[in-house]
Amino acid sequence: MQEWKVKQQLYHKLNRNHSDDLKWVTIEESDDIVNNAIRYFREKDVGWIYPAKSYMVAICYAFWIMEDYDENFYDVLNDSELLPLDNYFVPYRKDSNTYNEIIGVVCANNGGKLAMKGMVPDVRRYYDAELGNEFSVSDFSD
Repeated sequence: MQEWKVKQQLYHKLNRNHSDDLKWVTIEESDDIVNNAIRYFREKDVGWIYPAKSYMVAICYAFWIMEDYDENFYDVLNDSELLPLDNYFVPYRKDSNTYNEIIGVVCANNGGKLAMKGMVPDVRRYYDAELGNEFSVSDFSD
């Protein structure tokens, strides 16, 4: 099992309460996935628009896992367990056209990096807590 998956599973076993738990927020559902997902990359405080938010978070996580764990971006994005608590998450293979449209816009002219603007810094904080280098599986081995 990949290290990032082990970290993710351990994190979720140790942390049962999440500030982004959808039970406590008002969700807007919209079929305009591409435009709303792009808004998350560009704007702050967009709200809870699904499934667009799931697409945005999945792209961010896949990008950072690629960087931090030397995994293939599309393999990670295709992993049905990438966002295990997100009922709106759709793996890449099930909606590649939508993902490609979003990726084509948000990654254009960024020199191969995700721009740290919009909601990206907030997602990065979740990522760092869950999978980032600050969290080590070896911290729990004695």
